[in-house]
Amino acid sequence: MPTVVLMDVSLSMTRPVSLDGSEEFQRKNLAVHGLNMLFEHMASNYRMEFTALMAFSSLWELLVPFTRDYNALQEALGNLEDYDKTCVESALNGVSNVVQQEWGSACPCQVIWQGYVYGSLRHSLHTLKHHGDDKKFPLPFPFPTKLFIMSVANAEELQMTDAMDNLEELLRLSGGDGQIFTMEGPLCMKNVQAMFGRLIDHAYSPFHAVLHCGNLSSDVQVFPRPEPIVMDEEVEPMPRSVNTDLEIVGFIEIADISSPPVISRHLVLPINVNKEVDEVGTGATDELEEEPSASQMAGKSPNFCVLLHGSLKVEGMVALVQLGPEWYGMLYSQADSKKKSNLMMSLFEPGPDPLPWLGKITHLGPISEAAENPYGEDDSKSPFPLQPPVKRSYAQNVTVWIKASGLQTDVQKILRNARKLPDKTQTFYKELNRLRKAALAFGFWELLKGMADLLERECTLLPDSAHPDAAFQLSHAAQQLKLASTATSELVKLD
Repeated sequence: MPTVVLMDVSLSMTRPVSLDGSEEFQRKNLAVHGLNMLFEHMASNYRMEFTALMAFSSLWELLVPFTRDYNALQEALGNLEDYDKTCVESALNGVSNVVQQEWGSACPCQVIWQGYVYGSLRHSLHTLKHHGDDKKFPLPFPFPTKLFIMSVANAEELQMTDAMDNLEELLRLSGGDGQIFTMEGPLCMKNVQAMFGRLIDHAYSPFHAVLHCGNLSSDVQVFPRPEPIVMDEEVEPMPRSVNTDLEIVGFIEIADISSPPVISRHLVLPINVNKEVDEVGTGATDELEEEPSASQMAGKSPNFCVLLHGSLKVEGMVALVQLGPEWYGMLYSQADSKKKSNLMMSLFEPGPDPLPWLGKITHLGPISEAAENPYGEDDSKSPFPLQPPVKRSYAQNVTVWIKASGLQTDVQKILRNARKLPDKTQTFYKELNRLRKAALAFGFWELLKGMADLLERECTLLPDSAHPDAAFQLSHAAQQLKLASTATSELVKLD
């Protein structure tokens, strides 16, 4: 999960802070001290994290692109310059551009907001309702985000004005998945360290676990840290967390498990016990560095995690791993674009049978216990997918649109037949009724109205040489679709 650090370099950050009679510091110095502490922690314990550093005032600037070179990040912090007033919306737009350009809109990202921007924030929130469609407020971001606001002020200072309310509103606009951190007590180096320590404990603490397989085991780090999940369908939803003891319950061929739905993917790294790991991401380059392999992370000591990784890669199999009570995932080898493989872990939805075609995980067993080899003597067949014991009476071909391209194909098929009326009258109504039935079942009234508009447009585009019945059929179909879209018809079939 990449991280963007957004550093305020406006004039408000140059306000002096007296530290117990010693020399004066600026708020910027406190912020830099806290970020240096964070970067040192990540370099030692979270070094697989890609981090970018941005500075902002009235404009924004990308100081360090996404990298694992924490020396470069700390060096950039030491060279910060002071600029003019703050513009919150410009900074947020900059974060959105930088993240989407590098990771797209599907990758979750953590944003650390470090600064003192309360006047500008108040103005932006007060004018929020007056934004036009061409200048929408940048939040929420188009990608999943956790926003951590690190305030260079204590709670008492924020509560004297509406600053805390504004920060909470900003967090709500971002999606609410994040936290506001303030200093406890006077502004000083000790308290800013404590504030960043709370951030580290909350979001950047490494997840260490022990991977077991029979009598073999290995200490591993799972990156990024698996988040607790809450199942909506439970009567009393409770957060479920991944156990620190991961038990491999069996192995299965990649072809049998195919590409299952997962809730998250993680890199599994063996914990180095002999400290012979080469440093990762310390080269002076702005390019994204490749992950260290399992053997690099384990050094020269024999390690079960390295053995497992190599075996899965050679045999073309995955390992089913138990994450908790009735919660499973899979371990597998994945090669990156440079043909360098890593041991990955994907988490399934909690439940006894997360993959229906495999059945219940607890019902799976070794081939040696089967009466006959389910794969055949020459591996010419597979026991999967499992067939349901009872054929459902309502099993039939149903129109389902999983992607927009599927719906577009059905609409284009109807329009092609419409242009060939009256020769294709039967096919035209067959396809139109199929789409209409699905739209009514889904409550997709907009589709019926849109289809009616398309048919009316086709009617106006008919050439002079077209058969008179073509215009009649198109008008009739469009009229019935409009009636259905307003729920005033008796929903009878079109013919």
